[in-house]
Order: sequence, then structure tokens, then C-alpha cells
Amino acid sequence: MLMKSFFTFLVLLGSAVAATAQDDLLNALGTEQTRPPLVIATFKTTRLVTGPSTENVARGVLDFRISHRFNTLKNGASDFFGLDGATTMLSLDYGITDRIMVGLSRSSFNKEIEGYTKIKLLRQRTSKMPLSVSYVGAISERTNNGYNFSQNLSYTHQLLIARKFGERFSAQLSPTIAHYNLVNETTDPNTIYSVGIGGRFKLSRRVTLNAEYYPVLGERLAGTTNAVAIGFDIETGGHVFQLHFTNSAGMTQRSHIGETTGRVSDGDIRFGFNISRVFTIVKPKGIPE
Repeated sequence: MLMKSFFTFLVLLGSAVAATAQDDLLNALGTEQTRPPLVIATFKTTRLVTGPSTENVARGVLDFRISHRFNTLKNGASDFFGLDGATTMLSLDYGITDRIMVGLSRSSFNKEIEGYTKIKLLRQRTSKMPLSVSYVGAISERTNNGYNFSQNLSYTHQLLIARKFGERFSAQLSPTIAHYNLVNETTDPNTIYSVGIGGRFKLSRRVTLNAEYYPVLGERLAGTTNAVAIGFDIETGGHVFQLHFTNSAGMTQRSHIGETTGRVSDGDIRFGFNISRVFTIVKPKGIPE
């Protein structure tokens, strides 16, 4: 599975690099002006809520993100409605090119480390190209259970297929494969499949309503349920605040898609937020210091 995952990653990376080179060649030949304009700002940030969106940070830009998930609201006033406990994730995303982004995160949930890349394969245009398509590959390690490095590794592959329908509404499908080298029960599958469904609706210039749902198709890990989230994106200058409610404590790809245990019907709803701040590390050509 590891070799297959690595081979798939190399093929898709090569496709993205080839597509980027083709764009550069078209630009050099002066044919870009004859192509339909790109559709931009399908989503506000690189994440819809917990799962990734088709947006990338620009080339030379670093996105620092702080994510919090509090305890469930059903604990009531004794736990200050969940605010007395929290899991946290810190992440860094960097744009190598306008098509290729890499990232690294550390989550207190299962003390997990995750590395990932996002590659734009297709970009929606005003005509002829109706969709944006990206590939996301992630490798994560769970470090809190005493097993060895290879046993604790998990791999996630996603295709993000999105379309912006006018200025207010965007939708995304996210077919996903997640593989766990080690599972808790002998009856648990090592590989699970999901098709995430998400979207955003623009309420104002700086505020959007976002939602996502990741149903697991077929076998699932014992005791788990489907991840669901709804919330708001609020843009203020160089920051984007994401406020949301979800049944998932985990924030990495492996944990929120395949290991969510909170059931909305039982009141297992958590308040959470993401704060994103971007920094320009490499200034684009033509912009003065």
C-alpha cells in the first residue's frame, strides 16, 4: 500500500508540474490572453471547515493556522459548555508555486503529526473549463500509543472537485481513501472510503456560511460515525476567522474522516474555531520592497 500510495503521488505530482510547464509555455507564446479568464475565490481559505478546499496559498506565501476544538456542549455548565477542555492544532501551509502547496501540522488529538501536499490539476475558467480539481495527499503519524513509527502511519488521498456557481454559491465533492497501517480491532478495515460533500454561501463581502459532510462508504472503524460541520468564515484584513460547530474532535484528515466518534443525535457537538494569518515570504516579481 505504501509503494502504491507513493507511486500515485509521483504520477499526480508529475501531472501538475507538466500542467504548470504548459501554462508557462502558453504565457511565453503570448496565448494566455486568448484563453478564458480563471474563476477565482471559489472559497475564502485553503480549508472549507476541517477538510481542505480547492484553494491554495499563492507562490511564496506562508499561511499560519491555529485550530481549536472544545469539548462537547452536552457537558453543560459543569464544563462551561465544553470550553474547559480543548484540542489544538498548529499548521503551516506554503505555496511552492501557484499550483503546488505543501503543509505540516501538529495536533494535540492523539499527538498527531501530519505532512501533506495539495496540487491543482484543473482550474475553473469562465468558459470551457467548468470545474476546479485538486489532489491532496497526506501522511500522518500518531505518537501517543507506544507503537513503532511504521505502525502509526496513515495515508490519505483525496480528489477535490469544486465549482463556483456565481458570486454567492460554491460546492465541492471530495472522494477520499484513507489507509491505516494499524487499527484497534482485528475486524476493523485498514482502508476506508468516503465522498465528502461541502459548500459555501456568501452572506456578505466578508462573511460566508460553510458546511461539510463526510459519509464513510462501506466498512468503517468500530464505534465511529460520519463527520459533519457547519460554520462561518469571517475575513478581516490579513486574517480569516472560521467559527464552526462539529461532531469531530480530530482535525487531521485521518482523524476527522475516519475516527469521528461524536454523534450529533446524542448531543456530541463541539464548538471550534480556526484563525489564519498569511505572510509573504517571497515577494512576486514587479512588486517593490
